[in-house]
This record gives sequence, C-alpha cells and structure tokens, in this order.
Amino acid sequence: MSEHERDYAEKRDFIRMRVDADVSLIHAGQEIAGVCVDLSSSGMQVEAPRQFQVGDTLTVRIDSEHAALAGLEADTEVVWARNEAERQHLGLKILKMR
Repeated sequence: MSEHERDYAEKRDFIRMRVDADVSLIHAGQEIAGVCVDLSSSGMQVEAPRQFQVGDTLTVRIDSEHAALAGLEADTEVVWARNEAERQHLGLKILKMR
C-alpha cells in the first residue's frame, strides 16, 4: 500500500461530524474569520477567505453560543489546501487542544 493510500485509509478511521460553525483562525498574530465544515477527533476541514500553505500552523477557536459550554481552541497544521474561487478549503490536523 502506498503512503497516499495509507493516509487516505487512516483518514476514514475517524468519525467526521458536520458542523458549519464560525471559527477564528489565528496565524502570525492575525485573526481571520472562517467556517468549520466538519470536525473529527484528529482534525477538521475549514473554509477560509485567504490563502494558507501546507505546513502552516494555525490556532483555531470555535466559540460556544451556550453559556454552560466551553468553546474549542486547538493548535493545528495545514495538511492540504484546495483553492475555490475566492475561498480556500483547508484540511487541518489537530496538534494540541488548549
């Protein structure tokens, strides 16, 4: 099995939950608004209004709308990027939960 085939198979070992939640992406001191499309225990797919590169590290923050629930904040790494019109879809690997 090639490296690519193994990586794809491993991606499917995690349950993905469709979220469509507003997120803040923090990169090099800049905060950028984006949308989390889906989320799993190891990563997430995010739609962003600007370009990032594979290997970039981003802090992702999803604020909770419920007072009793804490939001999510994670350090992530861009593992793939796909450009579409004026937006970019990013595959982010979660490196550390805060």
